[in-house]
Amino acid sequence: MAESVTAPVADPYNTAELRRRVLAAWADAPARFREDANAEEDLALGGYRDRVVVELAQNAADAARRAGVPGRLLLSLRGDVLTAANTGAPLTPEGVESLATLRASTKRDDSGTAGRFGVGFAAVASLSDDITVSSGGSAIRFGAEPARAAVAELLAGGTARNGLAEEVERRSGHVPLLRLPFPAPALPGDTAEGYDTAVVLRLRDAAARDRVRELLERTGEALLLALPGLEEVRVDVDGDAYLLSREEPAGTETADLVTSRTGAEGTRTTLWRVLGRSGEFDPALLADRPTEERGRTAWSLTWAVPVDADGAVAALPADVEGVVHAPTPTDTELDLPAVLIGTFPLGSDRRAVQPGAATDLLLAEAAEAYCALLRRLDPRAALELVPGPRVGGGAVDAAFRARVAEPLRDTAFLITENGAPIAPREAVLVDTGGAAGSPGLVGALAELVPSLLPGSWGPRHPALAALRVRRVGLADVADMLADTDRPPRWWADLYTALADAGSGGADLDELGALPVPLADGRLVRGPRSLLVPAGDWAQAGGELDPAALAALGVRVVHPEAAHPLLLRLGAIEAGTAAVLADPRTEAAVRGSLDADDPDPLAEAVLDLVAASGTTAADLPWLAELALHDDEDGYSVAAELLVPGAPLAEVLDGDAPFGTVHADLVERYGTDTLRAVGALWEFPVLRAEETVLGEDAASAFDGSVDAPDGLEEWAEEMLERVGSPELPPVVPELVCVADLDYVADDRWPEALTMLARGELREAVVAPTRIVLPDGRTADVPSYTAWWLRDRALLGGRAPAELRAPEADTALAGLYDEVPADVDPEFARALGVRTTLEDLLADPGGPDDLLARLADPDRHVERAALLRIWTALAGVDPELVTPPERVRAVLGGAVVIADAEDAVVVDSPDLLPLVEDRPLLLVPAASAEALADVLDVDLASEVVEGEVESEGRNRRVPGVAGLFLDPEGEPDRTYLHHETLTVDGIEVEWYVGDGAVHASTDDGLARALCWRAEQWERRHLVAAALRVPEAAARLLAEADLQ
Repeated sequence: MAESVTAPVADPYNTAELRRRVLAAWADAPARFREDANAEEDLALGGYRDRVVVELAQNAADAARRAGVPGRLLLSLRGDVLTAANTGAPLTPEGVESLATLRASTKRDDSGTAGRFGVGFAAVASLSDDITVSSGGSAIRFGAEPARAAVAELLAGGTARNGLAEEVERRSGHVPLLRLPFPAPALPGDTAEGYDTAVVLRLRDAAARDRVRELLERTGEALLLALPGLEEVRVDVDGDAYLLSREEPAGTETADLVTSRTGAEGTRTTLWRVLGRSGEFDPALLADRPTEERGRTAWSLTWAVPVDADGAVAALPADVEGVVHAPTPTDTELDLPAVLIGTFPLGSDRRAVQPGAATDLLLAEAAEAYCALLRRLDPRAALELVPGPRVGGGAVDAAFRARVAEPLRDTAFLITENGAPIAPREAVLVDTGGAAGSPGLVGALAELVPSLLPGSWGPRHPALAALRVRRVGLADVADMLADTDRPPRWWADLYTALADAGSGGADLDELGALPVPLADGRLVRGPRSLLVPAGDWAQAGGELDPAALAALGVRVVHPEAAHPLLLRLGAIEAGTAAVLADPRTEAAVRGSLDADDPDPLAEAVLDLVAASGTTAADLPWLAELALHDDEDGYSVAAELLVPGAPLAEVLDGDAPFGTVHADLVERYGTDTLRAVGALWEFPVLRAEETVLGEDAASAFDGSVDAPDGLEEWAEEMLERVGSPELPPVVPELVCVADLDYVADDRWPEALTMLARGELREAVVAPTRIVLPDGRTADVPSYTAWWLRDRALLGGRAPAELRAPEADTALAGLYDEVPADVDPEFARALGVRTTLEDLLADPGGPDDLLARLADPDRHVERAALLRIWTALAGVDPELVTPPERVRAVLGGAVVIADAEDAVVVDSPDLLPLVEDRPLLLVPAASAEALADVLDVDLASEVVEGEVESEGRNRRVPGVAGLFLDPEGEPDRTYLHHETLTVDGIEVEWYVGDGAVHASTDDGLARALCWRAEQWERRHLVAAALRVPEAAARLLAEADLQ
């Protein structure tokens, strides 16, 4: 049948017999036709439609391998013709039969081939309906046109069973062209020079051409990795050509294979590290695979990773896809910077790796091979190949990552700082918190911790996290060094490395337990409070000579280990002041009185004080230093007088103070002894943030006794600020102590001493109190408060005296302070200055009232008015009502019993009480003064009965000219010829609510008092007496 539709040519491949069998099968069973047609469509138009280049290359590689020659492949696209020419074994009758048989291959028993079971050639049908294969001077053709003709002739012969024609018609005449090969003449040029076989495809249409162009442009170096039988692939697209080649590397130990791409843009070379493995499947593992595949039990796999000339991992070439190669690219994702090529079981379309026991075995072998590959790489470069966690990858990718994770942790592909191979599970990484490594620190520690990874490696590398390498931070480093025995210079170098780590972002606060070598040979944990030598500490007899400081028990860093890092971590630069401030020095001083031999400790402290200038004002506990006294005993400095001290001249004989031994004075001098608290003048005590209340005495830390009366002062100052619910705070409390030991006859000398320098400041400067609501108040200092009632000026307390410039109202009541007393100092002591300050002083009002009742004191009437008016403004709760008062009686100032006196609260009552002692103040203050003194008001003791008869009269209009109309002045009054109240003749009276008057002057007073314009009474009286003078009087008033 075939001879009637093809030109008569030689048929060395017996294609006629192949066509006869196929057509007979179709004629006998139309279902077979449908099956072949469906299979070709599935392969050509489905799974294989994008694999034509790969499949042609795979066949070329197999041909080269069978012939034992280097494989070379030409892929040429010219116009609408694609040619694939290759070297190697020529086409054979068996090969033609394999091409025409969709599910059978002559390669099924050849374990070295890349192709699989005859299905790959079907890819050509996705692009062409006219395919010619030329080899060794002969050719075959697969064509749609002759295939349709052969089927038409079969149908025309009437031998086909029913149904075949309908099946062909259902497919619009399309028949499986690859099942029907035809002999074809081998035309000149079909096989390019230097090649043995050529496959020529006349492309179906423009879309097919575009697809081929795209596939050829994507063809890259991965093809050479997947098909080791090919040594070169030449690609030519309408004259635009490039060459892919592979060769063994020369002159390098970092690569196993070199691939190149050479084109118009030049040559790009890729170096590859390659590792392969092979073996045999247990047949049971292939039980789920097709029959022909089960017969091939050999497996192999290869890893290839691109590297640069130094062995570092390079990026995959752009044309190498991140997929599994089996051996050519599949669609099974594998997101790694390496290429995996293996004999993985594939689906019928060769696109995806199939799950199953065989795949599981290959993935396990691939994991082991991957570990071995990493051991062949530079350790730092190998990190780039460590798979990290991934979300969304395919099943194969996920399965590989799961299988390789633990083996990688046990593979010694890393390297230590000392250069030894090490597995991640055993490695230790110094992680100081920064992105960069810590080469200096790791270098210093490598001898102690051999498993440390190189310090040049950045701890943030994701591979180190994926490998779960053990990390140690600075706190761990400090713990690791706890018992390390190294010379001080080694420690200094370590501190330098740690400081460098800190400049790179490390948190140095983690080094709180860092070991530090001391000058006495000990190794202690933690730099805080250690003393770091400053200057030439080792100089014999120097300030920081260890022998001199031994008595203090201070911890001094070995000078060869001294480093600024220790200061950063809380150590203290060991100048003399720092040694003094050390807590161990403080403890030694506080316990010095109980020491077996206090002298060495005292000498060390006195030497440091002399060198540093530190005093007990800076460190109050220095006053607890035990010093040798003049009775050959020991006392704390605060209880000893320096010989010749001015303070000794003012103390009484019972003062509990000794004297410093003369030898100490001779050796250290007065200033140094005074600096540690030995007494020269009165000591000044200072405390910060003192809570004002009953516990004020606890403000001092026990190094000295609280000053006499401090709690009483605190209570009095609380009252001054209103006794808030929450106690206020004194930011700085300054007190002069030991005032209670002054002899009574030595106060002039004591006050002279107190009036100088810081002692004076402690007296005159007020104490500032911060109230709970944030407001502040200034109150007398403790020292001024104490001196006010206890010191003696001319034999009297300061509060009993007045300053020369004091308020004149106080002149007759207080004696003047001696002229040689500084006025400011005197005021601070409580010497009286103003009436207002006197009344504001606790106890001041009572003192004033007592002096007013003293007949030996003289008070002018004007002064008395000021005093009573001022006293009316005092809180009655702060005053003790007096038994005797100074009052006015019959125009004279007298002293009378308080129960006889009255406070005049209305001027119309004066004639009614003029036989009693009167307390005269502005009427607005009368009631308040009566309350303060607990004295009757005049209105309370007068009956106020009007006994005469009055006639109602209109108030003369002239009076209204002088009174404020808004005050609603009275329009009428009761005129009396003689006004009598309580049997006493008076000029006016308003006590019963009405206006009574008997004279013009009386009416004027009544009207002005009622109108609350008392100051105009004389003006109104004049107008009432001489009405015609009203205009002049008004003018005069305007001039006032």
